[in-house]
Amino acid sequence: MEDNKQSYFGGVKDAVKTLAIGLKVTAKELFTPKTTEQYPENRKTTLHVSPRYRGRLVFKRDENGNHKCVACTMCEKACPNGTIKILSHMETNEETGRKKKQLDDYQYDLGDCMFCQLCVNACNFDSIEFTNDFENAVFDRSKLVLHLDKEVYDGGSLPNIIDGGAPQTIGKFNTKTK
Repeated sequence: MEDNKQSYFGGVKDAVKTLAIGLKVTAKELFTPKTTEQYPENRKTTLHVSPRYRGRLVFKRDENGNHKCVACTMCEKACPNGTIKILSHMETNEETGRKKKQLDDYQYDLGDCMFCQLCVNACNFDSIEFTNDFENAVFDRSKLVLHLDKEVYDGGSLPNIIDGGAPQTIGKFNTKTK
């Protein structure tokens, strides 16, 4: 009985030792105090979302509220699963006689998006970006098709969501009440 690996009783001893270690971890966890974040109720005061989280695609707007998109369709071509559809037409300027693309509709299907950010990287005009707004639950999938050129994103449903929401304390749960 020198080698525990080949002995029957050595295997039983190892099994009991492993079981005792597992039960010790379980018993220790049983008596530690639990913390719970109350999500829907306390989300305005305690929820922290990373500013780099990719939650939803929006147009960047200037101070006049105009978007920078020139309908070059680079984001549509870069999208791997076709969640972006751009409709545009050519318009001639009467003064210069030059033709220019005009954006008619920019459809973004949030339900099919895989949040890879290839569209943002492909945009040469820096006109689209992902925000960290994550509350996009709806009962009808057709409501997830957004027309980004027609809507003006106001920052989502949570205060300071763009800045990350509530301040995060490293190593502690955010358990403050309202």
